[in-house]
Amino acid sequence: MVSILLQKNVPCMMRDGITLYADIYRPDQPGTYPVLLTRLPYGKDNPFYSHRYLDTNRLVEQGYVVIIQDVRGRFQSEGKFYPFLYEAIDGYETVEWAANLPFSSGKVGMFGLSYYGYTQLLAAKAKPPHLKAIFPAMTLNNFKENMIRQDGICRSAPYKTWVIEYILPDLIRRKYQAQRTYQAKMNQWVQMLNDLAASLFETTIEECSIIEELGVGERLKRLVSLPDDDALWDETRITDDYHQLQIPAYHLAGWYDSLLQSTLENYQQMAKQTGQPQRLIIGPWTHGDFSGIAGERSFGIHASAGFLNQRGDLTNLHIRWFNYWLKGISEDITEEPPIKLFVMGINQWRYEQSWPLVRTAYVPYYFHSKGEANSRFGDGKLNKIMPDEEPVDSFIHDPLSPVPTNGGQTLFYGVHTSGAKDQRWIEEREDMLVFTTAPLEEPTEVTGPIKVTLWVTSSATSADFNAKLVDVHPDETAYNLTDGISRVEFPTGNKNQHIRCVEIALPATSNVFLPGHSIRVEIASSNYPQYDVNPNIGITLQQSREAKFAKQTIFHCRDYPSHIVLPIV
Repeated sequence: MVSILLQKNVPCMMRDGITLYADIYRPDQPGTYPVLLTRLPYGKDNPFYSHRYLDTNRLVEQGYVVIIQDVRGRFQSEGKFYPFLYEAIDGYETVEWAANLPFSSGKVGMFGLSYYGYTQLLAAKAKPPHLKAIFPAMTLNNFKENMIRQDGICRSAPYKTWVIEYILPDLIRRKYQAQRTYQAKMNQWVQMLNDLAASLFETTIEECSIIEELGVGERLKRLVSLPDDDALWDETRITDDYHQLQIPAYHLAGWYDSLLQSTLENYQQMAKQTGQPQRLIIGPWTHGDFSGIAGERSFGIHASAGFLNQRGDLTNLHIRWFNYWLKGISEDITEEPPIKLFVMGINQWRYEQSWPLVRTAYVPYYFHSKGEANSRFGDGKLNKIMPDEEPVDSFIHDPLSPVPTNGGQTLFYGVHTSGAKDQRWIEEREDMLVFTTAPLEEPTEVTGPIKVTLWVTSSATSADFNAKLVDVHPDETAYNLTDGISRVEFPTGNKNQHIRCVEIALPATSNVFLPGHSIRVEIASSNYPQYDVNPNIGITLQQSREAKFAKQTIFHCRDYPSHIVLPIV
């Protein structure tokens, strides 16, 4: 058994004089070893964040030096914290520092999820010579689009959750040194956090006054309204720079992860543009939760990160990946197909050669009704038959009573807010449309990206349309798989006369709809607080108390055949 030596708060000076501090775990014996580095803003001393889903003891026992560093402006490290702004250059310098430590072999790999998945990609963009491989999990590619505004639609709930729950406590500690003042501010923060879950569902103006009261986080608050052309966004995205990421990467994703789309894009674009080996694993997981349970559904113990279909766990997967790239140990990981995904419904792991799957048939399923598709009790139908002449479907969108988020690819504060959840109580609302196939006679696999095309009019000048794909079981339970949203602008004085085509991209999924199950699509104009409510006047409820009812009309006829395109395998 290998004894482990822990060195606390080891300094690493950046070229601008700022010192970052790291904890180093290494074998307590002579020799040099490859380094596995992670850089995070959540505190290197907190095992829940610093270690999370990996067993660092096992990494050291397998002959690695593990370095966990607080990023600039967080916990023990000096400087001011601005999300992702310094991570490329600080990552470069930290990698090169780690490679030159006396016990380092000179080869460095990086690991971590979410924020500390993205520190890997930003470091790779800077091209440190000694960085040989990375393992980014559930991570970003564009800070603004992934966390703040998606295609112009605000996502204040996930961003507000991230700032208040994870970022504010250390900002309070750094600013208020006096114990009495610090404790008073922390008491305020605790109360705010206790109230956060309920407040996210309120549709009143939310100024996030806790930031003013605490006197911290002002810049983080201003990021929400930062112009799209601000230079910060250029520094915090990689979507135009994939060709620079010339490094082997193993990408880890979850079907119910809030960062699924960006993780898949990272894999696809790096595989396409870099020529470096890329791998991808997608489980039925939510953000940072690798159990076999997502929301209200269990996919079996073999779906969890602790078993991975009885082929080891995530720590073992990391060891196999880094053994090859940092130690030159020939592992079968390079001989396996590049993609391993979990197919829900049949609850099985499967290897694939490409993403999206080349054998996919993209099949349109059309919406039908007699004009009464409101709620699951209506007459909305879904099938492969092109519609002829059919009446339109309409609903009234009330911004002050939005359709609530119920599971999905979410990331906001509350108890079990993400994953698969029974949608029946949502589908009883009449401010949405529900289209459902007849019970299937044969299993139907849907694996890949999904798109909904709607032909619409609205009485509003600006309207949002949300689409959700649902698996309806024989007992009528209805579990969500994926959802997306799109915004459309209408001419002033539209009067419901201007028909627009709206395309809604839904993040990919993989699910077999079993015999007796039905495929369902929900259409609404809100999914709150996953996305901010559109008050139908061209601005958000964050900016004005004014809101108007809007009549939304969906066409499904030969000239305007609204439909969903499913990737059938």
